[in-house]
Amino acid sequence: MTHPPTSILLPGLVALVVMWTNGPCAAGAETVVALPAALAPAAEPLTWVPWSDDVFARAKREHKLVLLDLEAVWCHWCPVMAETTYRDPAVVAVLRAKYLLVRVDQDAHPDLANRYEDYGWPATVVFDGDGRELAKRRGYIAPLSMASMAQAFVDDPTPGPSVTDGVGAPVAAAHADGPLPAEQRAALLETWRDGYDRAQAGWGTVHKYLDADGVELALLRAAGDADAAGMARATLDAARALIDPVWGGVYQYSTGGVWSEPHFEKIMEVQTGALRTYAQAYALWKQPADLAAAQAVRKYLRDFLTGPDGAFLTSQDADVVQGEHSAEYFALNDVGRRARGMPRIDTHRYARENGWAITALVAFSAATGDATALADAERAGAWVLAHRALPGGGFSHDGDAADGIYLGDTLAMGRAALALYTATGTRAWLDVASGAGHFIAATFQPAEPPAGALRAGFLTAAARGQALPPLPQRDENVALARFANLLARHTGDAAHRALAAQAFRWVAAPGIAERRPTAPVLIADAELAAEPLHITVVGPKDDARAQALFTAAVAAPVVYKRLEWLDARDGALPNPDVQLPTLAEPAAFLCVDGACSLPAKTPEALGQRVAKALR
Repeated sequence: MTHPPTSILLPGLVALVVMWTNGPCAAGAETVVALPAALAPAAEPLTWVPWSDDVFARAKREHKLVLLDLEAVWCHWCPVMAETTYRDPAVVAVLRAKYLLVRVDQDAHPDLANRYEDYGWPATVVFDGDGRELAKRRGYIAPLSMASMAQAFVDDPTPGPSVTDGVGAPVAAAHADGPLPAEQRAALLETWRDGYDRAQAGWGTVHKYLDADGVELALLRAAGDADAAGMARATLDAARALIDPVWGGVYQYSTGGVWSEPHFEKIMEVQTGALRTYAQAYALWKQPADLAAAQAVRKYLRDFLTGPDGAFLTSQDADVVQGEHSAEYFALNDVGRRARGMPRIDTHRYARENGWAITALVAFSAATGDATALADAERAGAWVLAHRALPGGGFSHDGDAADGIYLGDTLAMGRAALALYTATGTRAWLDVASGAGHFIAATFQPAEPPAGALRAGFLTAAARGQALPPLPQRDENVALARFANLLARHTGDAAHRALAAQAFRWVAAPGIAERRPTAPVLIADAELAAEPLHITVVGPKDDARAQALFTAAVAAPVVYKRLEWLDARDGALPNPDVQLPTLAEPAAFLCVDGACSLPAKTPEALGQRVAKALR
């Protein structure tokens, strides 16, 4: 979901060279703007209103157009634009007279963020009073360009060329349930390989960032694909340049087609992707460098993005002074940085970001045996259940469902609960995950498809008469297909299997699957087409021998796995699709297609059977 921007700060001149880009925090187009070295706060010359469901009705009543300014707390260019473009007299004059101005923190509104994710942060969208898009602009817009554009739509409110591509995609598709056709899969694999930068490593040649899905696919294929293994290894090694050597954590991206020109914001999505990826690599290859990278991210999450209540915070800005580039600051040691001040931390505790963090910490704990990481994950999970849970199994974004109910929150927490179940064997977490699946199926359904078409995909937000009706978003539907498929394997619930099929049906549709990056689609395809590695431990949960076996099962170096712990005191397994014997001592069974191995009574024996199964 995150695609890095291009921006250049000219040293000494303190000028901004701005160019077109499709990154999340980006310079816009075509000019050079001189700025003061420090941006002093001043009175806001424009009146901004929050996003609401009646924004277009109000605009029509007032005979105005609507300008939506989508920002991010961590975005460097957002305050720059606020201090230059939105204080320019010509811009102020036309916007004040003819526009209803809406400013939104994109992290607080996932529906809008998903809808306009290709248009940078800041993203600028102009609408008429009927909600029809007139323009979509990415990144920084210089004052002259903004004044010209704003006046042009006052004079002639017809859509400009930036909206010809539309947004979203059809919510119905004819793709049948099941894996991708072989020809389509081969084409997506070719796209994935072609997108790899063999000179610098990583996917993409202009912006360098750790593509967690690209590396995960490479790790998935590594055993029988030397090229994929090499791509994963080279990318993991190169991406360590983005790890903050002082505080830990991962910078969002690097510019210039190299890994050595970082921009310094630290966003939860980037942290958790990196933590998961390096943990997965360490589980597979046991390389000390991968462990050190994962530990650096884990340390940053613990020290900077964990609240005193155990819930995870959202992001940390790159800039100590808003709008002032931070390369000099991040070159300092800890004492030097703290003497100058601390970049702002967004202290919102969103369910989605907490779900991401929990899942990543579970992966780290599984790979390393770090029990404190698992304890932190469980603590955060308990906090979210206490403060973000909704009736029916869903989760609110920020504690107030009136602000909107978003797929991302329930999906991330469902995945987190399933991860906690597989890491602990605690049935209550599986109940949470199952409840999330049922809530998604009931809440985020698209409209009925045309006759003869299959219903496909799920909306990014609950439809409730919004100013902009919600649309499906690809990353969420990929993640939902993976989550619901694995949930169905654990529960045997046909409703979860149907949930996975509907999500993947949309993802696999022509025009959706082919969008770069293709790795997420290929991972989901591989999982839906195969049984997960299935290990069941049988024995009392307070028996040290059973505990050792379960720890060994959790450590199995594979992402796609079904882990269960059968303690007779808990009753039958949620999905009783295999029959297991009652033994006098604890044992673990490796099961495939309804048949299970002979019992493994030691972690070493189980490890040998897992290794053989993964060859």
